[in-house]
Amino acid sequence: VYNTLHQFTDVGLLRQVAVDGSKTYFDTNASDHHHFFVEGENALVDIPGNDVIVDKMPIAPSGYEVARIDVVVRLRKSDR
Repeated sequence: VYNTLHQFTDVGLLRQVAVDGSKTYFDTNASDHHHFFVEGENALVDIPGNDVIVDKMPIAPSGYEVARIDVVVRLRKSDR
């Protein structure tokens, strides 16, 4: 199963989203977008539109370029 998921990712049908070192999700929305991760529910939710703005990035080291920026905003239920 995981080989198939990785093959789908390689051809652009899925997008792999790493939440932490041990959890990876496969998203059927392969377009460039960011995510909320709901702790306690282990749910990944798309952040709508262009709601995340990355204002300043470090310059990539010589011989490298930024391939992609992935933002995962972690949520938990508030006590309010």
